[in-house]
Amino acid sequence: MTGAVTLEHVSKFHGGTVALDDVSLTVTAGRFLAVVGPPGSGKSALLHCASALDLPTSGTVTVDGVDVTALGETERDEWRRANAGHVFPSCNLLPSLTVEQNLALPLRLARLRPDRAWLRELVGRAGLADRLHLRPAELSGEQRQRAAVVRALAARPAVLFADEPVGGLGPGPAARVLDLLAELAEDLGQTVVMATRDAAARAHDTLTMAGGKVVGGRAAHEARGWG
Repeated sequence: MTGAVTLEHVSKFHGGTVALDDVSLTVTAGRFLAVVGPPGSGKSALLHCASALDLPTSGTVTVDGVDVTALGETERDEWRRANAGHVFPSCNLLPSLTVEQNLALPLRLARLRPDRAWLRELVGRAGLADRLHLRPAELSGEQRQRAAVVRALAARPAVLFADEPVGGLGPGPAARVLDLLAELAEDLGQTVVMATRDAAARAHDTLTMAGGKVVGGRAAHEARGWG
């Protein structure tokens, strides 16, 4: 298993707003962690700093043995393309490309050779094997989000970061997408860190945030500073 994530005394300020306030925690490799909290609690800021989409104002972030806060901007971009998968509320699939072309796009950007056996495994688990020739507009919302999950995992990232990945779906489709994420963590040993308001039932571990701080959680992994 790969993909352990460690934050040590991480703070993030946006102007006069405190997005993260001295957060320290460790996500064990191969686990599915749900970061729970209302809007403004800091959960998205935590994901952005943990995945190198953003740099913390202070503190260190280590992912899969790499201190991403010590990397230069170009190095960080290259590391992120190869090692951090991202899923957002909107699938962000390119409408002019087929599903198959969308899945291959991050590999092309990272200049990585496709692992076709791995992609077949992911596509099969996501139930998209007969949808690869279609364009995003021809898919349901659930299928588009399943495709976004596969695309995020195409490069075999150390960690999949999902920021409110089912926010735009109804209860049934949302539950099935969460089931897919849980299955990938359980069966394939994929580390998953998901920010969510309340959809945490399928995660191995839960961390609760408020006001930029970790205020509680249900966890089998090591965590420091939990109230």
